[in-house]
Amino acid sequence: MKLQFKLALYNTLTKVAIITLLGILILVSINHISVNHTQQRLLQKKARLISNLSNVEVNDLLQQKTFTDYNLLREEYIILKEIKKDDKPIKQHFVQELRIIEGNQEEFQILITDFNYEGKNYRLELGETMSTLAQLERTILMFTFGILIAAVILTLIIDLGFMQFLLTPFYQIIDQKLNKVNDPINFNYKPVKTTTADFRILDQSISVLMNKIATLFLTEKEFIANVSHELLTPLSVLSTRLENLLNDEQLSPEGENKLFACLKTLNRLKAIINSLLLISKVENNQYNKPDIISVRDTVAEVYEELEHRLLMMKLKMHFNLSEDHTFTGNKSLFHILITNLVNNAIKYNKPSGSVIIYNEVHNQTYTLVIADTGIGMDPELVEAAFIRFEKLQSEKADSHGLGLAIVRSIATFHNIKVSINSKKDQGTQISISFPS
Repeated sequence: MKLQFKLALYNTLTKVAIITLLGILILVSINHISVNHTQQRLLQKKARLISNLSNVEVNDLLQQKTFTDYNLLREEYIILKEIKKDDKPIKQHFVQELRIIEGNQEEFQILITDFNYEGKNYRLELGETMSTLAQLERTILMFTFGILIAAVILTLIIDLGFMQFLLTPFYQIIDQKLNKVNDPINFNYKPVKTTTADFRILDQSISVLMNKIATLFLTEKEFIANVSHELLTPLSVLSTRLENLLNDEQLSPEGENKLFACLKTLNRLKAIINSLLLISKVENNQYNKPDIISVRDTVAEVYEELEHRLLMMKLKMHFNLSEDHTFTGNKSLFHILITNLVNNAIKYNKPSGSVIIYNEVHNQTYTLVIADTGIGMDPELVEAAFIRFEKLQSEKADSHGLGLAIVRSIATFHNIKVSINSKKDQGTQISISFPS
């Protein structure tokens, strides 16, 4: 999940929790305030009733042993009754109870108190229904819930917009300073415009890091150039001198064999150095991609070059390239890639075996498959196949373990995916998948 959505989600959840807590507090407070307010009204009614006992109408009520009255909507009631002098008086208190009035059960807040008037003891009970309070609480609950939903939606939209605005410099830094950088030499050191100090620090740190990488990159390029000159030139001179010695008529057969062995070792050393230099140049992006490459034409060219090896091994090569695929890249490097793979299919094949090259297209992805009927590889060898100097078969003395390492470097340079499927004594299948 992107940082933008994480921050927006965090802010939204935080505000939801705060609003929910406030809603609960409001409901509890309203209930408490309403009950207190109801009790105060009951106390005021009690005070007015007692203060009006001298009134003729109220005085007539006292002539009755018990008086009960309800208002029109049964929301309030009053009970006034005379009690005996020897009855134990009760203290003024409030209770919340269910009462049945004319068949309807209602919950009431009730004030119960005793008082003395003109030498007689009376018990007064004033009640007020709680239904109005419950209805008020439900209304506030629904209103609070509506406010909560609206606040969540509005908060999420506002937070997403603000986070998008806030993180725009961050995504610009990632896009311009990391994703689009293929060559550290051509890195853009222009700072991204932002008012956020953290993003400025990130931008400056990336620029400093890229400057160090560019310096190391130039140093490595110089090293490669020096190696090319300092190693290959002496080897070429030494190889020429050994070849001249072979032309000496006084050279003994034993000496001639030793010189041949030395020349073979020198040629092997030159091949290793050239392979390492090729890998280094490819990985350092020292090649351009100026060519429109045809997969079918490249495979045909490689077949013509290696046809003599097929004849020597008595191998058959089968083509089934029903479709062609073209892409932009470096033609010579891609030619080396196909050559190394076909060369391995020949080298590790069995006598009178075959090499099959065909294509597959799945989900607009073109895949070139090079399969052989050779000796195959164990699973542990397949995992280490692309490691430098890792020989796939120890019995092959002319292998120096760099062929597939070169393939991997060239494939990465062209954004091509190479995978190996092999079984011991059943052959090997290499798939080259091109980006759609």
